[in-house]
Amino acid sequence: MKDYKKYYIIPATPEEIYMALTNPVTIQLWTGDPAEMSTEPGSEFSLWEGSIVGKNIEFEPNKKVVQQWYFDGQTEESIVTIKLHDDKHGTSVELRHTNIPDEAYEDITDGWDNVYFGSLEDFFDVN
Repeated sequence: MKDYKKYYIIPATPEEIYMALTNPVTIQLWTGDPAEMSTEPGSEFSLWEGSIVGKNIEFEPNKKVVQQWYFDGQTEESIVTIKLHDDKHGTSVELRHTNIPDEAYEDITDGWDNVYFGSLEDFFDVN
């Protein structure tokens, strides 16, 4: 199991980023796929047609999202924590993903950079 931590700068407010992470209509706008999402702790979510599934654990509006991501056969919980901080260029997004299975690590970290946050950056980049 491995952990991953990284910061991203996204040219949008924390409120806009939070909405993009938690509202299924907004999620569909930047992912291109229907999403199942709720800000109800304990609810399950699904992104990218089930490529990412898990359980919502905690929400702090415009500041934090905590989720458990499911991996087949995994015994330890894989926890994703996304914290949003004001930044002069928009929002500094702090990502921490714990207990990533070794065999999925490269795909997951590449996905965070190029698909998940890459898509968000493209969505909010108005230049």
